[in-house]
Amino acid sequence: MKRVLLGLGLFGLGLAVGVAATSPLDPLRAAPHIYELAFENDRVRVLKRTVRNGETSPLVSQPDRVVVYLNPCAWMVEDASGKRMESFKFGEPAWQPANTHGGATANVIEECHIVEVELR
Repeated sequence: MKRVLLGLGLFGLGLAVGVAATSPLDPLRAAPHIYELAFENDRVRVLKRTVRNGETSPLVSQPDRVVVYLNPCAWMVEDASGKRMESFKFGEPAWQPANTHGGATANVIEECHIVEVELR
């Protein structure tokens, strides 16, 4: 019985991963000019992301992930507390919970290069 349940669980996980990768909101499908596949297996997917000033990213949906900034990156954000600058240093990691994002024009100081490790 345990083997059957384990098999069903692995099948469900594989199905969920397959559906996410074929979604029109998958970054590789929706924004191939911004996202590039660097590595993928059954536990993680690693994407390279380039944020260019003045470029508007289409809507994409991503799971929980760790992002690492490959150069100093800074941009303006506006939220309930007002406008503020958000910045990250070279090599700085950050956690990003699962979300759907995009549709806004990037306002970065200089081109920003990021590695995103999506958890499966």
